[in-house]
Amino acid sequence: MCRTISIGAQSFEFIRKNDYFLIDKTDFIREWWENGDAVTLITRPRRFGKTLNLDMMNCFFSKKYEDRGELFEGLSIWEEEKYRKLQGSYPVIFLSFANIKGATLRETKQGIKYMLEKLYGVHRYVRDGEEMTERDRLFFDSVTSDMTDDVAVLALHYLSDYMSRYYGQKVLIFLDEYDTPLQEAYVYGYWKELVQYIRSMFNSTFKTNPYMERSIMTGITRVSKESIFSDLNNLEVVTTTSEKYAECFGFTEKEVFEALKEFSMSEDEEQVKSWYDGFTFGNKRDIYNPWSIINFLDKRKVGAYWANSSSNSLVGLLIRQGNAETKMIVENLLKGGVLETEIDEEIPFGYTLMRKNMRRKEEIIFDQLQKKYGAVWSLLLASGYLKVIEKNFSQETRRYTYRLELTNWEVELMFEGMFRDWFSGEDVPYNDFIKALLLGDVEAMNEFMNDIALTTFSSFDIAESAARNDAPERFYHGFVLGLMVELKGSYEVTSNRESGFGRYDIMLIPRKMGKLDPMVIEFKVRKPRKEVSLEETVASALQQIEEKNYDAALVERGFEKERIRHYGFAFEGKRVLIG
Repeated sequence: MCRTISIGAQSFEFIRKNDYFLIDKTDFIREWWENGDAVTLITRPRRFGKTLNLDMMNCFFSKKYEDRGELFEGLSIWEEEKYRKLQGSYPVIFLSFANIKGATLRETKQGIKYMLEKLYGVHRYVRDGEEMTERDRLFFDSVTSDMTDDVAVLALHYLSDYMSRYYGQKVLIFLDEYDTPLQEAYVYGYWKELVQYIRSMFNSTFKTNPYMERSIMTGITRVSKESIFSDLNNLEVVTTTSEKYAECFGFTEKEVFEALKEFSMSEDEEQVKSWYDGFTFGNKRDIYNPWSIINFLDKRKVGAYWANSSSNSLVGLLIRQGNAETKMIVENLLKGGVLETEIDEEIPFGYTLMRKNMRRKEEIIFDQLQKKYGAVWSLLLASGYLKVIEKNFSQETRRYTYRLELTNWEVELMFEGMFRDWFSGEDVPYNDFIKALLLGDVEAMNEFMNDIALTTFSSFDIAESAARNDAPERFYHGFVLGLMVELKGSYEVTSNRESGFGRYDIMLIPRKMGKLDPMVIEFKVRKPRKEVSLEETVASALQQIEEKNYDAALVERGFEKERIRHYGFAFEGKRVLIG
């Protein structure tokens, strides 16, 4: 009989006590302990078992779970006597930043202080220990939600001291989702202010802490050492490209197929592989996302469970406001293409940009993901949206290059939904424009396209792009991604490809001959020195289509030239004229 699945359970004790479905990852305990690293930072995409694994570590090592060996009976770690003796033998500080999601610096600091106050409450038993002085107790009592920043920064260091004296041994520290508040700071624009605070806290907790034996931090991204880890020289970083712990987070194909067998669903192996396989950690391929597999086993049908399990706003923001090259690369990836690039797994934060919000101008900390080559793809790789299919070392450059592609069908659907959302507002007549385009109704196309540009243009723009005058290009490449999604079933949408004597902007190629008209679209921004009006800009775009014979690729594929429609899109700010 198959075990019951508990959706969303992140308590190891809860799962084991109730004999709920669990894939044994206790080899992580053995591997981590034998490696002996002082401070380990492990990055994995969301929903890959980071929280459950850290809770498992807490249950295994913490003195709170002394004499609770039954939680591990029957699991791999319990096969060795030395680990049975190690269970429940250490004081452990276990905390999580997962819920620290303030929209302001004040909210984030307050969230951390509430968390520290609660943590001190959990370990209040040490306050009245014989080892504590009156001064110690005064500091202990000062750790409240209204404590000063200086007290908060030192709170974990001092708690380590108190617990190590109480138990007569050094502590283990497990910090889950260390980068959640940093990502929020990234989105809401208070990165610089938060960095110093976090850096000081991490320094006192993980470096200048003689009361700590070892520690683990988990998160999604590897934030640059220069920003928050500059003082931490004892840090072992394990990313998605590292060999360490490669099978400890996520399910291997063997584990997935065994689970399918347990639930009498072995006939679904091929479908499950198509949807959910594709993650690669180190040299281990065929890693599956646990959240999707657990939901599939529970609901017995495929779906975009992992992709829809949380906000993808950060990724959407980077792509939407990214330059034309970024959008063209994403377009190619959506078509099954491969990206070859260098990867820097440290996410570097730095300079400030501005973007317009509906209510106000909002300062956004837009780290160097927009400037540093390959950084956007590094973030997408760390987040699980891309996978490594090949890694090569160049003797000439002395650097590694990575060949990347979309992870699986589920990720592809996530991106399609994201691009659809760009144009899905109630005041955005995108579907009306698509209908007018298919009907060839130029008057309606003009009306709807101007409404679309008016309501969405600024969301593709950033302050620097205005200075470079490439905002229209950012917009229309976003528009191309939207067309790819909306017309997926009827048209193949391509952009910036060679045809005739040049490179066209957009080509719509019917998937079936005879039913739909092929189209070539050219975008142009009005140049006041050359063109008196938008009408002249449209005429210039249409002339370019003819002179450069962009129809050649369509004619070569068997489409009748007289059925090929040409459209010129002329831009001036948020005004658009189509002809």
